[in-house]
Amino acid sequence: MLKLEKRPQPSQLWTYLTPLLAVIITMIAGSALFALLGKNPIEAVATIFWEPLFGEFSFYYRPQLLVKGAPLVLIAIGLSLGFRAGIWNIGAEGQYIIGAITGAAVGLAFYPAESWLIFPLMVLAGALGGLAWAMIPAFLQVRFGTNEILVSLMLVYVAEQLLASMSLGLLKNPEGFGFPGSRNFQQYASGHNAEIITGSGMHWGVVAALIAVIFAYILLNRHILGYHIRLTGQAPRAARFAGVRPNLLILFCLGTSGALAGLAGLFEVSGPAGQISIDFNVGYGFTAIIVAFLGRLHPVGIMLAGLLMALTYIGGEIAQSNLGLPAAAIQLFQGMLLFFLLAVDLLTNYRIRFVKAETA
Repeated sequence: MLKLEKRPQPSQLWTYLTPLLAVIITMIAGSALFALLGKNPIEAVATIFWEPLFGEFSFYYRPQLLVKGAPLVLIAIGLSLGFRAGIWNIGAEGQYIIGAITGAAVGLAFYPAESWLIFPLMVLAGALGGLAWAMIPAFLQVRFGTNEILVSLMLVYVAEQLLASMSLGLLKNPEGFGFPGSRNFQQYASGHNAEIITGSGMHWGVVAALIAVIFAYILLNRHILGYHIRLTGQAPRAARFAGVRPNLLILFCLGTSGALAGLAGLFEVSGPAGQISIDFNVGYGFTAIIVAFLGRLHPVGIMLAGLLMALTYIGGEIAQSNLGLPAAAIQLFQGMLLFFLLAVDLLTNYRIRFVKAETA
């Protein structure tokens, strides 16, 4: 018989091994899924993980790792601060959308003026938009004790309706021949989040993600606030005795994650996406939850996990094109990562023992 035996303290070895084990199990389970769909499993997995890095057109796909990974890392860094403190912001997708809307609205308000001040104002508006949207569940939690998980999640659907409304109304391109969507920022120099180095994939969103990783590392390891965050997540009662003010921590964690998600939305709408549209959001806010846990809520781990998830995005698109895999299969493959990570994470706190069955 198999028996779970609780460890005296969490295993540091398994803390770092479980993400790798989860990836391996996901590849095995994904291969079975692709085989059931009538595809060559080895070819499918190789296409997802090998083709973007070393394939024939890798010179084009490699820069896309930064483009796809930057918003995931930026959002996941913000989420990880709250998750460490036991504050669960599940609505980053909504904050991402609102940040894109507010940032784009500021840029379009100045169109067609040209000034170096316009883009910084868009960045500020995007961060404040995401912050304001995150403050709704934060305020309700602090004032009325509501569940931040439910409130933040439900606000995603409100944000999606606002996105559709803006695409068809206030932010609609008056020269767009009636099609929904705003003007294209790629044709508006002052509002365009262009590549800093041509062909590298490096834009200001990538720079912001790297800065967020550095600051989050310093905060969690060198600042008293980071200590309060970690202490609250590990021992809430001890945190209260230590003088931690939980309401302020809720406001800080939700506000920071909202601002970073809003920034991600702004950098995306002014760069790779190019415009506000009905289908602007592609689920980065939800995928970032996987990235945060796959990176063990550690800033450096999140950065690596973000690049890995970006690899599955790009490789998945190649597999859809070359092998005819459905998009739903790729999304399921990505979801397996979180499922298996949560499953094997059991080994961090428990060890498996083989014991003889007791006889009557």
